[in-house]
Amino acid sequence: MLSAGAAAKIGETGRESGLKNGMTEPLMIRERPRHSGVVALLEAEGLPASDLTEAHLEHFFFTGSDGAPSAIVGLELFGQDALLRSLVVSSTARTQGVGSALVLHAEGYAASHQVRALYLLTNTAEGYFEHRGYRRLDRAEAPPAIQSTREFASLCPASSAFMIKRL
Repeated sequence: MLSAGAAAKIGETGRESGLKNGMTEPLMIRERPRHSGVVALLEAEGLPASDLTEAHLEHFFFTGSDGAPSAIVGLELFGQDALLRSLVVSSTARTQGVGSALVLHAEGYAASHQVRALYLLTNTAEGYFEHRGYRRLDRAEAPPAIQSTREFASLCPASSAFMIKRL
């Protein structure tokens, strides 16, 4: 699930993504953050982490240090469909464009893996994602692979906005 904190709070891995809003150093986006750091950041922001395994982190990206990432985003890939999940930015890194850079990075990564549609669930960041080209979709229209994820099936409430972006 994705939070509004990410909104206030993608290219080749490790690529410099440029400077944004007064940042003094280029933003470095890296892959496969440590499990403990991902869980700590997600739980600190009230996002689900109970389903995350080391295998999930194969398609996760982060900024900050290895042990304590300042921002993360993940993908679950299912052929031409993918679930964008776990976008969160620590309070110290918000309003610098980090969340937007991570989303762009994840979208580029997904496209390079032949993903044609990105889906997500959010309780509080619907406007943030609408601004980035996502649109609301009825949950009944979710592909079976997306419906089978723990995030869709049980972790995110039925009231969560379910959204899609075609790549």
